[in-house]
Amino acid sequence: MGNFTTSSILLLFLFSSVVTSLPLSTNSRWIVDDRGRRVKLACVNWASHMEPVLAEGLSKQPMDTIAKRIVSMGFNCVRFTWPLYLITNDSLASLTVRQSFQQLGLLESIAGIQANNPSIIDVSLIKAYQAVVSSLGKNNVMVILDNHISKPGWCCSNLDDNGFFGDKYFDPDLWITGLTRMATLFNGVTNVVGMSLRNEPRGPKQNINDWYKYMPKGAEAVHSANPNVLVILSGLSFDRDLSFLKNQQLKLTFSGKLVFEAHWYGFSDGQTT
Repeated sequence: MGNFTTSSILLLFLFSSVVTSLPLSTNSRWIVDDRGRRVKLACVNWASHMEPVLAEGLSKQPMDTIAKRIVSMGFNCVRFTWPLYLITNDSLASLTVRQSFQQLGLLESIAGIQANNPSIIDVSLIKAYQAVVSSLGKNNVMVILDNHISKPGWCCSNLDDNGFFGDKYFDPDLWITGLTRMATLFNGVTNVVGMSLRNEPRGPKQNINDWYKYMPKGAEAVHSANPNVLVILSGLSFDRDLSFLKNQQLKLTFSGKLVFEAHWYGFSDGQTT
């Protein structure tokens, strides 16, 4: 992949560097800032795709405290997950945080959120998601919006019906609608520097032809709605396989924004540590 001129590989464990000029773009294999200086993203994953559809930990600590802790640990970026239905299912998106946790019987967590983050307890889930992004921005933390799954819940397995285009919970047209809405919602939010189109494509339906059919459509939809963000694409087999790109480069109408994301796990190559 060294010959690609409009894409970069996103490695979420890279050491951080100070970013002084946004938005980000790509230059050959590098991610660069608005002044052309190389930027190394050091991103921590913050889950907001589980059943309550709220960033985890907000019943334990104020979001500003968590954001400051992220910075103190040397990270400059959060990969902030979201389920597709948060932005495509109006009934879910309009639920308040309190109502969401009440439906799940998580009464102790409600009390914790009320104590630590009272400003979000009675706002809608999508407004609470925006509030976390805003808090991260106030602490100079960049954000990558990661569409982790469609139906809120644990991720991931080959048989969770969320893995690939055509699965029970992965309708391609609804996915493109959701990406467009999320990109539009955060257009102008400067610390949102990228959108990861889908976490870890996988499962029995995965195939290269459909990847090339739908991933460009998602990429074009995001770029059209929000041309400032990096457009981040994952490969097949839990995002461990991008080898097919050697034989067929992705064709898009835009340049300077495409990033490929690869995942590596110790257990995925036989290592146990």
